[in-house]
Amino acid sequence: MTGNSRRPAARAGLTREAVVEKAADLADRIGFHRVTVSAVARETGVRSPSLYSHLRGTDDLTAAVTELALTEIADRSDRALAGRSGRAALLALAAVYRDYAREHPGRFEAANALDVTPSDSLAAAGARASQQTAAVLRGYAIPEGEQVHAARLIASVLRGFIQLEAGGAFGHRPPSTDASWQRSLDALDDMLRHWGPER
Repeated sequence: MTGNSRRPAARAGLTREAVVEKAADLADRIGFHRVTVSAVARETGVRSPSLYSHLRGTDDLTAAVTELALTEIADRSDRALAGRSGRAALLALAAVYRDYAREHPGRFEAANALDVTPSDSLAAAGARASQQTAAVLRGYAIPEGEQVHAARLIASVLRGFIQLEAGGAFGHRPPSTDASWQRSLDALDDMLRHWGPER
């Protein structure tokens, strides 16, 4: 009776937001691409059908986790970028990405996932990241027609380094990854400050 009496309470307390948060926490532990409705149901102590009043399925769930991760990163970036420009803004944005990836590896994986179901709200969350990169670029004298290239370079350096570091690619020999991270940001800043015209 005790077990049966607890189960309805667990179902009654579920919301879409709570389920997505649980899924994001699970992603941090087991990896984003291993998150399914059934896995989250086990985490919440309910049967999978109980979650379908909040979700359309695993695709909807993973898209929601991606949206959550993008929103959390954007919220942190807004705070970090306030009052900063140029190199200071670049370093602040870079620190947000790296710190978030270390604290929430599954969420960071979700934020970079390319195989999630698109939606207007997901696109809006992703657009905030683009706007923040554009804000960083306003501190550099880069022509408007070149800014897409520069934004792609920033994304490639930051996300590429972070993902390789997380996968253990840099841990086999000195110097420290912190030293390489700083050198990479120095080189990126230098490239942005000396961005030339299209050749």
